[in-house]
Amino acid sequence: MRPLRHPFIQRSIAWLFSEWLRFCYATTRWTRENEQIAEDVWAQDSGVLIAFWHSRLGLAAASWPMERAQPPRAMISLSADGEFIAKAVARLGIPAVRGSASNKDKKASAKGGTQALRDGLKYLKAKGGLAITPDGPRGPARTMAEGLPVMARMSGAPVLILGASAKPAIRLKSWDRALIPLPFAKGAFVWDRADFPHGTDVSEVAAEWTARMTAAEARADEITGLERV
Repeated sequence: MRPLRHPFIQRSIAWLFSEWLRFCYATTRWTRENEQIAEDVWAQDSGVLIAFWHSRLGLAAASWPMERAQPPRAMISLSADGEFIAKAVARLGIPAVRGSASNKDKKASAKGGTQALRDGLKYLKAKGGLAITPDGPRGPARTMAEGLPVMARMSGAPVLILGASAKPAIRLKSWDRALIPLPFAKGAFVWDRADFPHGTDVSEVAAEWTARMTAAEARADEITGLERV
């Protein structure tokens, strides 16, 4: 067993990581653009999907006002890395729905994809907020699988698109070039909303939403001055 996958070590690192994120969130100067779009959805008595690219997973939790928005959960893969992420975000008040909404893996049902879809739809029906990174868990980066639009079509829930950025930040050498915030940064959240257009092909919706998600993220990076990669 790899040391970093030992349950005790994983729990310890997840605790440290979550506390680090809390400190960074508290000391970051946040700019929030188009937040009225999100406010209107938060005020609704209905479920909501929240979508952002996998590289901004370390920032997204700071965008969600726990006291007035739908109680959030995050869809996280069943991989070993997903287990670590699930532990960390749970400490931030966001329980996990385990499995992947990606359709890129032909064995998705064996990996929990089918059950994750059912659990996610059930939670949306219960008027919760479900966060999804539609290019995860393996990429390619900023390429949307069809899981998100399928869930939006089946549930009828609106999709809040989130672009998140912070500078300075550590950029990991992972497949998604993930950002880890640093304290006393300049941060930005940019919101957009999408609803599944009935009668439209899922692949067309995925392509359109991909462009809108990337545009929101690019705008957030423009606000903070973070270099795009």
